[in-house]
Amino acid sequence: MLIPAALALCLAAPALAVPAEPALAAPVRAMIDAALDSGDAKAVETVLALARKANPDAIAEIDVIENAWRSDMTVRAAEAERVRTEELRAADMLDNWKGQVELGASRSTGNSDSLGLYGATNLEREGIQWRHKLSARADIQETNGQATTERVLAAWQPNFKFDDRLYIFGLGQYEHDRFLGYINRYTLGAGAGYGVLKGGPVTLDVEGGPALRHTDFYDDGRETKVAGRASMALAWKITPTFHFAQTGSLYLEKGDSSASASTTFDTKLIGALKARFSYNIQYERDAPAGRDPVDTLSRATLVYSF
Repeated sequence: MLIPAALALCLAAPALAVPAEPALAAPVRAMIDAALDSGDAKAVETVLALARKANPDAIAEIDVIENAWRSDMTVRAAEAERVRTEELRAADMLDNWKGQVELGASRSTGNSDSLGLYGATNLEREGIQWRHKLSARADIQETNGQATTERVLAAWQPNFKFDDRLYIFGLGQYEHDRFLGYINRYTLGAGAGYGVLKGGPVTLDVEGGPALRHTDFYDDGRETKVAGRASMALAWKITPTFHFAQTGSLYLEKGDSSASASTTFDTKLIGALKARFSYNIQYERDAPAGRDPVDTLSRATLVYSF
């Protein structure tokens, strides 16, 4: 009985597995792969969310794809951070500086003859635990041969970072302002700062601490006082090409106080070149007799970032 024996053999043999059709259609998988290849995290998340809605039967497969992608992103981020840290450790003090140079001028003739010049630079270097900030600016204007603005400021601020938000700082600053009554003003300060807002389009840092200020006045007087200092720096990237910033500082000391604030709007022109519109306020409570304690200045300048 060969036929029954052959039939029994066939029944006893394991059935061959028929491969299941993939739950994700080829066009959907191609769309996901294109998003993954783009390197744009937001695009990947959007495409995966749409794929889940359009393919409810393939959620498990989509979850596997997403988990693999997120794992790969974590590995890449860790490697990038390791490389960045090693590069910072190997760099010397002249490396890794970035900043901007700002220039402006004004000229008028006719009923009045005036010339105004303005220049500023801001430099910053980020290290593993140290951050250094250097800034300088000069603002000079003459009208009908007479100086009407004569202001110079230079400052250095080293920061020691405990983490991404908390830091302590030192401050060395020099000022000259003929029309607020002082030839030289030297400030040494220290304190703590905190990044209230970080990692998004809006950032906000606040600082506070004591300061020692020595001032040489035009009337040959001089004084050295201890002051309390507070400052803030707000920046908002409204769009990729339009930014808003607000900075301010306040010094409180016995019998006197001073404050300054600056509001700027930057719009990108070409490459690293921007146009800046700014409004500055300078307040000096102990201004010379006959002088307004508040100076304001509006200007339009060009800014080059590097």
